[in-house]
Amino acid sequence: CDESIDLNGAFVIPAFIDAHAHPIPGARQATGPAITDLTSLDEILRAVKTFADQNSHDPWIIGGSYEAAIIESGDFDAQWLDSVVSDRPVILRAADHHTIWVNSLALKLAGITEHTPDPSGGTIARRGDGSPKGTLREPSAMALILDITPAHSIESDVAAITHACTAYLDAGVTNVIDSWVEKDMAQAYLSAAQSGDLSIPVNLSFLVTPTDWAEKLAECNVLRAQCAALPNPDLVKANSIKFLADGALSPGTAALIEPYIDDPDSHGLKIWGDDELLDALTLFDMHQYQVHIHAIGDAAVKQALDALEAMIGINPTWDRRPVIVHAQLICDEDLPRFKKLGVIANIQPLWCYMDPMNKELILPRLGKVRNDRQYRLRSLIENGAMIAFGSDWPVTSQIPLLAIGVPVNRRAPGIKDGPAWNIEQAITMRESLTFYTKNAAYQMFREHERGALEVGLRADFIVLEKNLFDVDPSEVSTVAIQALYQNGIKLR
Repeated sequence: CDESIDLNGAFVIPAFIDAHAHPIPGARQATGPAITDLTSLDEILRAVKTFADQNSHDPWIIGGSYEAAIIESGDFDAQWLDSVVSDRPVILRAADHHTIWVNSLALKLAGITEHTPDPSGGTIARRGDGSPKGTLREPSAMALILDITPAHSIESDVAAITHACTAYLDAGVTNVIDSWVEKDMAQAYLSAAQSGDLSIPVNLSFLVTPTDWAEKLAECNVLRAQCAALPNPDLVKANSIKFLADGALSPGTAALIEPYIDDPDSHGLKIWGDDELLDALTLFDMHQYQVHIHAIGDAAVKQALDALEAMIGINPTWDRRPVIVHAQLICDEDLPRFKKLGVIANIQPLWCYMDPMNKELILPRLGKVRNDRQYRLRSLIENGAMIAFGSDWPVTSQIPLLAIGVPVNRRAPGIKDGPAWNIEQAITMRESLTFYTKNAAYQMFREHERGALEVGLRADFIVLEKNLFDVDPSEVSTVAIQALYQNGIKLR
């Protein structure tokens, strides 16, 4: 029978949906040195030393994420880590997750010397004599070290999934996409689904690269079939493919049309060649995988849109819903192409203010005019684009209530007064909530299950202590969740 629950006039909204995140890395990070949110080099080094001393049997020290903006140019030195841990390799991820900082032993074990060339699509920071400094950027360079680290087990990743699910439910999130999945991670999700450790539905987006995309199709097909064969096939959907078109602005690896101010010879990095990107997109789209393209710089966004337009012209029509994630810099002429091509712009709302990384690392590299063209949400809306929100956890927090007020007042969470960054690009609270619920569900092909308070949808909703339309956007980050319902059952 139906049950009625009197919420005494409380403010109720659909549960949040995170349409771009990395839950397993987010949970893994919690097992390393506690360096997130530290604001000085000395604090980071103390935290690393404390962790190393308390975990003397760990063969590697791996953690994150540090704020690269606390050091000019973001080039961290291996010798700084050597001063606190020299007997074991250390790897720390930067907050952008496109950069790692390592100690000298890690460089030695990976065989990285002054003679090691920068790999295609990546960079090794160097001293004046050409020797590696200790900072590596982008997956191809990071892999030189990450590929020799101890492998994660299925059991440890199931534990990470359990941790991530708890963190999400605490934040009012009941559905998420893992936007960078490799084979063993997919097996962990399958195992967690079968054991009951996966307590929220998840979409998987399989990473492919210029060196492995053709051979990955068969693997992706097998994994997709295994997910579909689960007793509850809606628990894990595996219909998305992740492409990295460029790097990030903070390390100077996002692909730009005009060069970087601090390095006039550099336009950043395009990870894919135009023809190969088109070939790969066309292959996976032909097999009805949604494509999910990381593109930050304006050149990468243009390359992605060009490739998607060509792909659409080649392949038969279907409900493809392609995604460009981040889309931080977009040329004016490319704004209307999102609607024209049916491309969803997945944006991270917690980045829509002048944060330290933006102020200290990105602004000097772009200059004010280009820097102020980031995150043009209002322009995208005016050009008819669909926007969905994602956290990009652990790059930033997985807590939506911390983020949804930021694009409304273009200030940091909790900041009511003072300068707002590009306030003309602000959105409304209703839009912000829609992008983190209904539109996120649409991006993930789950609009018939979640994302709205409608008859026939699953009863995933949260009860808040205050009406978000009655409080200043700066106060949203302080609003408490009084209750969480999943499938009509109260969990919190």
